[in-house]
Amino acid sequence: MGQKKIDMKKESFLLLFLCLSTFFLFGQSKDELEIRRLEKHWTELLDKGDTTALLKIWSPNYVVNNPNGKIVTPKDIIGIMKSGHKFPAVERIIENITFNDNIAVVMGKELQQPPNKTVDQKKWIPRRFTNIWISTKNGWQLAARQSSALVVE
Repeated sequence: MGQKKIDMKKESFLLLFLCLSTFFLFGQSKDELEIRRLEKHWTELLDKGDTTALLKIWSPNYVVNNPNGKIVTPKDIIGIMKSGHKFPAVERIIENITFNDNIAVVMGKELQQPPNKTVDQKKWIPRRFTNIWISTKNGWQLAARQSSALVVE
């Protein structure tokens, strides 16, 4: 009986240690997990062409400085989507999320599928991006975005 108590204490301690280690090593706040989820989700909605859902995720004053150097709004984006334009696939790699009160700034790199639609990501177009999210009564909404193609020398 005494050995079982010692084994249970060891197991409990080990479990507690693993939980705390995981939290400290990999812990992310609820807001950070939500921003990561939304980053993936809005990209999927863009791929699907779901303009109704996108308008709920984008803030009413959402603005984009796109890789072509043009500033566009939801009205512009929805217009080109409704005309049949399909955005190329994008793989987004988040490198940093910073929170300042009700603002989340997401930065990283993207790989955009080129016009020839190759699936070889080594040939995709590298870009840098910044997405700015704001916390509203309706949850987190994407307020601004900037994306620039990298010049590969």
